[in-house]
Amino acid sequence: MTLYIKYLKVHFKKELEYRTSFCLSFLAQFFVFFGYYFTILCLFDQFSNIKGFTLWQVLLTFGIIQFGFSFCETFFRGIDQFDHLIVTGNFDRLLLRPRNILGQVCCEEVSFIKFARLIQSLVVLGIAIWKVEVIWNFKKVITLVFMLLSSICIFLSILILSAAYCFLTVKGLEVRNVLTDGSKHLAQYPIGIFKRGFVIFFTYILPLGFVNYYPLLFLLDRSTNPWLIISPLITIFYLFPSIALFYLGIRKYSSSGS
Repeated sequence: MTLYIKYLKVHFKKELEYRTSFCLSFLAQFFVFFGYYFTILCLFDQFSNIKGFTLWQVLLTFGIIQFGFSFCETFFRGIDQFDHLIVTGNFDRLLLRPRNILGQVCCEEVSFIKFARLIQSLVVLGIAIWKVEVIWNFKKVITLVFMLLSSICIFLSILILSAAYCFLTVKGLEVRNVLTDGSKHLAQYPIGIFKRGFVIFFTYILPLGFVNYYPLLFLLDRSTNPWLIISPLITIFYLFPSIALFYLGIRKYSSSGS
């Protein structure tokens, strides 16, 4: 952790070397994120609810998903751009260092520009919490905290899986985008609004349903099952196999030779 904090300082100083570019890019991220938010507002301008879910309930799930995705894009950007390490041969350099490989990959790149999205997701989440009709108590606060942590966990798992996929081919960008951006856009809404096939996929294959849907039912008093409080922690069991596959890929890795 100490090493990672040092890397954060280095990356922050690096991005501030071109302050005008950094500020403009930072502002651009605000407009990109607002586009997602504006789409949901336009949708609910025509419909009062989507299968029983109101605007503020959807924005609650939107904020949770965007928080996890933005957090990973900001602080785990090195994993997201792992294919560049393979192509340039810089991954060989990491293998020679007496440090944890995955930790070094995380340190390779940090994008403070994406921090703009993280701030916006927290703002939207805060407004949604204030507006949504939920009687908050200790159990529901804990459930919300677990949902936020699981959002980070599931997207980190997806990024690690995408990095492991790079050991097979570094040209599979579209396949990786289906897992990252594709799942993010779908999971912005409660998965219960989709057809049964999507619900099954996002429950048993890619457990985003345990991030923003099943615990949401408990928050909204649509279910009294106490297990839904800790259901977001299921995503932790998705993280371990992802890490295992990444290290399995390292064992099969052949040096770039450069």
